[in-house]
Amino acid sequence: MAVANVRISVPSREAAGPPISEAPMVEIEHLSLWYGSKLALKDITMSVPKHRVTAFIGPSGCGKTTLLRCLNRMNDLVDGVRIAGTIRIGGTDVSDPALEVTELRKRVGMVFQKSNPFPKSIFENVAYGPRILGVRSRSDLDATVERSLRAAALWEEVADRLDDSALGLSGGQQQRLCIARAIAVEPDVLLMDEPCSALDPIATGRIEELMLELKASYTIVIVTHNMQQAARVSDYTGFMLLGELVEFGLTRELFTNPRDPRTEAYITGRFG
Repeated sequence: MAVANVRISVPSREAAGPPISEAPMVEIEHLSLWYGSKLALKDITMSVPKHRVTAFIGPSGCGKTTLLRCLNRMNDLVDGVRIAGTIRIGGTDVSDPALEVTELRKRVGMVFQKSNPFPKSIFENVAYGPRILGVRSRSDLDATVERSLRAAALWEEVADRLDDSALGLSGGQQQRLCIARAIAVEPDVLLMDEPCSALDPIATGRIEELMLELKASYTIVIVTHNMQQAARVSDYTGFMLLGELVEFGLTRELFTNPRDPRTEAYITGRFG
């Protein structure tokens, strides 16, 4: 069905991208999740391609963040959660008893909705993960901190004040610092949960530019309430509703020719 009067602008860069079946980094099969007796995710099956930005959109409470948190097992921390189905990242089953959660979270970094720098120096924020993983050499830590801050487009702004508190940075700088901290351990996947919702338009633009740069090195999965943002930065988009993955495909196709009438109703503003 062609969508009439859609006001979502979808950029033409990388118009098609690879088929979804090509080179998956994340594979999800028949995933369901319950909070106590409440079914929050309903039999989700999908694949996330490597080195692409994949966005999940949908109204509040539809399961976007819950799905994101399944990828690094953060839902394990919630009482009463029960999960069925399989998630593989780089071919590894994330629920494999032999897989340490710390190893999984090294491979799957996360940036949260509200920037959460540690009450430490800028340097120590970025060096935290490598230190946990056993890096002790100051020269190695220096190199990792510089590499990560450069990758997060923050180095030029903080290079002369690495010993200052991270809490003194602006909101946008703090969020980029959190990205630098996440990529300092060189994960395979970078999860971003509403990473721009608390930022002004200029800071949001910088984070979006950063996502487009980082996908050359990482597979990025974002949750966003902002459909324009999904259209600007993502290669693939999934629309979720009431715990169900209603539709998933190339961003351009989903926004201009959705297959499901519920997707069309959401992106044209009839609900949400």
